[in-house]
Amino acid sequence: MHELSMADAMVKTILEAAEKNQAEKILEVTIEIGKLTMLNPDQLIFLLEVLTEDTLLEDSEIHIEEIPVEIECKSCDYKGLTNLDDSDHYLIIVKCPQCGERDLKVTAGRECNVKNIKIEKSD
Repeated sequence: MHELSMADAMVKTILEAAEKNQAEKILEVTIEIGKLTMLNPDQLIFLLEVLTEDTLLEDSEIHIEEIPVEIECKSCDYKGLTNLDDSDHYLIIVKCPQCGERDLKVTAGRECNVKNIKIEKSD
């Protein structure tokens, strides 16, 4: 379960950014998760809620934005979204939806970023 290590790293990153900006409370956080990270959004949110107890992040709104997989096919020059063959959850196969080849460049879908943090500060 790599969600735990990712959630822990995210919490540390968010709290560090909040402290640098003298936050009294973190109101909202938006996280981008690419489909190829194989992170389960529900598990991630649960772990974030557990790890944020008694911190500035406790009770904040956490939003997860899933980023679809985008490719550039080297065989047929297709550029765009693709579906994943994830019937075996240990092996995700990315293929071009146009020609079926696997000789491609993934241009999106591997992200794991804290996109936005909304804080409350005292004046």
